[in-house]
Amino acid sequence: MPNGSPQTPTPLDGALDPNLPRIGILTSGGDCPGLNAVIRAATKASYWLGYQMIGFRDGFEGLIDPIRYHVLTPASTSGILILGGTILGSTNKGRFGARQGVSGRAEIDPQIIERVRETFELLRLEGLIVVGGDGSLSTALQFHEAGLPVVGVPKTIDNDLSCTAYTFGFNSAVLCCSDALDRLHTTAASHGRVMVLEVMGRHTGWIAVHGGIAGGGDVILIPEIPWTFENIVAKIDERTRLGRNFTLVVVAEGAKLPGGKMVAKSAEAGSLQAKLGGIGQIVTAELEERIDQDVRCVVLGHLQRGGGPTTFDRVLSSKYGAHAVRLIVEKKFGQMVCLDPPDIKDASISEAVGSLRTVDPHGSDVLAARAMGICFGDTPGYVNPFDSH
Repeated sequence: MPNGSPQTPTPLDGALDPNLPRIGILTSGGDCPGLNAVIRAATKASYWLGYQMIGFRDGFEGLIDPIRYHVLTPASTSGILILGGTILGSTNKGRFGARQGVSGRAEIDPQIIERVRETFELLRLEGLIVVGGDGSLSTALQFHEAGLPVVGVPKTIDNDLSCTAYTFGFNSAVLCCSDALDRLHTTAASHGRVMVLEVMGRHTGWIAVHGGIAGGGDVILIPEIPWTFENIVAKIDERTRLGRNFTLVVVAEGAKLPGGKMVAKSAEAGSLQAKLGGIGQIVTAELEERIDQDVRCVVLGHLQRGGGPTTFDRVLSSKYGAHAVRLIVEKKFGQMVCLDPPDIKDASISEAVGSLRTVDPHGSDVLAARAMGICFGDTPGYVNPFDSH
């Protein structure tokens, strides 16, 4: 839309039906298993309710110059339920850099929002489904505040969005983590090694905690609980005394070093949105200096984002997609679908992106882990987690 003038969009496939009302959908931010399941469910629900689904390419960027979209149908989305990634593409860069939560909110250029408004009018959209995490939903919130009809679907493998018990993609990432620990267990036991597994989790330790419990981890280091190397060594020594010649350490990428410093791959270490990574190698190097055992490090990285969704995530994503369409039909704009077990409900996007949902150091997940002898690096030995005195 050069100079703010409308540009006639050209569909990448299919054709618009002038007799049907239309709903748009886009996927934004980092990819994760379950995105295609959301797209499929929303498309099928729209079809049976008499709407035509428009899928925008490359996240929010597909909304403006040039406008890029697919006309989605049950036939064109057939078979994508089990596929990872997103058939619509995604991006976490570009002209829509709004983010809330821990890093505050970045305002979108008002001219960009006006271009989006022109696209809504040009395609006669009755609503737009935004599938994304904190940053993407912060952008959706600004759309809503500008009077555009949008609803949200929570997506982040970190499981750190407020107002929902689980985000899709998280369960799939936990499976990847636990599978890696299963494999590391056998090689660690064979050679009497300490294996350090670095997993995702910028500001929260949900993947590390759930993956560590599911995979039999011995030490779990997360951003929510301060830890020391001395306490990790004490846990390794304790296992040695019990005849266990190996230890599995799970560390979230956002776990702060003793002293409070986060580890980043670039000079942006002081930035809240710095590219994190490297904590696993530092933990490995420090332990090598402190114990008489081989210590090896494995970084899962983007393996946690790849591959197809678990059955749990397929069901959750399908529910989210179908109920997002319901919100548009009911004109409940500015809302995000959420899981309040066992029901799918909705909450305002403004509430969902206002703060991150972190692991409670005194919550049931951590208490269960401590009861089984898992160390969080904050104590040198076992402490009864159920003792209130």
